Amino acid sequence: MSETKFKDIANQITSRIEQGIYAAGAKLPPHRELANELGTTPATVSKAYKLLAELGRVESFVGRGTFVRDKSALNQVIQPQHQELDFNFSILQPCLVLNLNALTEAYTQAAETLSPTLLAYADDSGHSAHRAAGAIWLQKHGLQSASSENVLLTNGAQHALSLLVETLTEPGDTIAVEALTYPGILAIANLAGREVVGVNLDDDGLCPKHLRKVIKQHSPKLVICIPSHQNPTGITMSVSRRQAIADVIKASSTYLVEDDIYAFLNNTPIPAISDLLPQQSIYITSLSKAVSPAMRCGYIKAPDALLPVLAAHIRANIWLASPINFAAATGLIEQGTAFELASAQLREAEYRQTVAADILKDFYETASGFHIWLKLPEHWRVDRLVEEAKKRAILVSHGGYFSVGDTPNCVRLSLMSISSRDRFEEGLIQFAELLASKPMPFSDFLN
Repeated sequence: MSETKFKDIANQITSRIEQGIYAAGAKLPPHRELANELGTTPATVSKAYKLLAELGRVESFVGRGTFVRDKSALNQVIQPQHQELDFNFSILQPCLVLNLNALTEAYTQAAETLSPTLLAYADDSGHSAHRAAGAIWLQKHGLQSASSENVLLTNGAQHALSLLVETLTEPGDTIAVEALTYPGILAIANLAGREVVGVNLDDDGLCPKHLRKVIKQHSPKLVICIPSHQNPTGITMSVSRRQAIADVIKASSTYLVEDDIYAFLNNTPIPAISDLLPQQSIYITSLSKAVSPAMRCGYIKAPDALLPVLAAHIRANIWLASPINFAAATGLIEQGTAFELASAQLREAEYRQTVAADILKDFYETASGFHIWLKLPEHWRVDRLVEEAKKRAILVSHGGYFSVGDTPNCVRLSLMSISSRDRFEEGLIQFAELLASKPMPFSDFLN
């Protein structure tokens, strides 16, 4: 068998996956059937399937066959740290050791103020005081139109996104997203049976001209964007770009969903797009990145006309988000501690970006916030790089999981999930050495 034949077949299968010929979850042809189609042997197809399994593109089950892996599966993007030896650059979360003492105190104070009212059911998506605190958080970071009357409480931003997709769209509807976007959005759309179309990005974020074209061609019910420190590219929209996006949305019948979960990382507040679109925009944020993902406190600011239906869906699905969590969050916000924690995370992110820029200087492009979107050198392909990194206990996020279209030859690195600065630097150094090295031959890779 030619040393490159199985690689050529693996590349053909990958191309079919990316073109949608073999969709996520689809069963690939049996070895003999594909061998006959491609004029090769079942053994060669078997080796190609083995390579694709090693690269994470397919998975095989005894007695069932080989299936295309779903690139929107969140467990492939965010890999849990099974042992302290891992250099986990895949989880996009705050540096939790900075917030631990404040969180302990906040939950202690919440426990000391338990009352029958707090422990009972509540109307209107939660207690008024908790919604008022959410409005303070939103106003601080650029959304001036937030108030206790138009803010709803959710179990984090992911729940908020799922709620909006469920409430404002139907199966088969189209949702427009950034061409490179947060995989949680893709996972929600995939599970809900909604079609997704990508909108191009440029150096200033979502491209207004292409957005206008997408709206005209596909009539999406929702347009979802991340305007600040976009995941995964790190782009923050300028004020003029936000105005341009608002102008495009105004000329349509679609809703904009502004997922501004990283607004606290802006050194000065940037006006929210939603303030320019009071009747056509829904604003989402949470405390997951600034305080803790375990707190599960999300906030939605929606147009008045949508508040009753959104509140009804919250009641029907979860009744209300945990008041105990929101009591702790409200204490942090009202005392100003939440803003101090957010500032500490910003300072730590700036420090780690500086360290990363130095260690990865041969590969690094300008970035900010909690992560880096890294374009790989020509001698590395993203599938191979991610697998080789994992062998060295370095966990990074594959660029394909963020893409609506073709797989970019990129990875995303989270800079905050490794608590120790020394260990963070050690992991970056090892990753830089891997980037600079040459991939081993495929024959060695498979053994």
